[in-house]
Amino acid sequence: MKRLLFMPVQQLFYNTAVPVSAQRHGDLSISMGKSYSFASKTNSIPVTALEFGPAASDHPIVFAGVGDDAVPAIIVGTRNDENLAVDSDGQWSGTYIPAFARRYPFIFSLDEEKQQFTLLLDEEYEGANREGRGERLFDSEGEQTVYLKSLLKFLQEYQAGFARTQAFCKRLIELDLLTPMQAQFSLPAGENRTLGGFKVVDREKLKALPGDTLAELCSKDELECIYLHLASLRHFRNMLERTQPVATQDPMEPATDDVEPEADS
Repeated sequence: MKRLLFMPVQQLFYNTAVPVSAQRHGDLSISMGKSYSFASKTNSIPVTALEFGPAASDHPIVFAGVGDDAVPAIIVGTRNDENLAVDSDGQWSGTYIPAFARRYPFIFSLDEEKQQFTLLLDEEYEGANREGRGERLFDSEGEQTVYLKSLLKFLQEYQAGFARTQAFCKRLIELDLLTPMQAQFSLPAGENRTLGGFKVVDREKLKALPGDTLAELCSKDELECIYLHLASLRHFRNMLERTQPVATQDPMEPATDDVEPEADS
């Protein structure tokens, strides 16, 4: 049985990310296009708590991290270098595209003092050019264009959502609600796959929480996020069927479409 570890990377997709500046990028244009080929070699993509609603309609949402760190992410493949949501033409086949992917080729970097963000650009992005295709980052005077200003606003909103998500994950850890899990699949050809290295909310521990704690989670919309996360786990079956339409679940393993993945031993 092949075990596949889910290990999200904060700078996923990015190859050569450098600070954006008028000196370096004064004549640079960005042609965004509609290709998500850059995301085709990963089986997980981070999401924020604000994205749980739309993301839960398409993909399993799980939590990954080591120790006291936890990052929510959608699972999009059963192999480490596989994204079943991106087809051979680079088109995203699902109904929701995570903001983490939509912000590429840009990303914020936090300095060592964690006081200031710097906008970075992956210069290896295929849409980056100096031939005037797409949108300029700076005008002829070296000032930020409307496009760059709107981009900065989007990334600032994303960062605010990420901060809220960190607080949500910290709360789950404090309440000891996360438990290691794994999803197991059996293919018609006889191949067995195990996807592990992630955590989910423990239903029994959630039920055992005192009423005032549940009320607090509800008042912060965190209880809704928990329910969306748990409901999304049914998509493990749908995800597998994207690549193996006749795939069947091993009768000795729990069915991932109506039973949560089994706990790691």
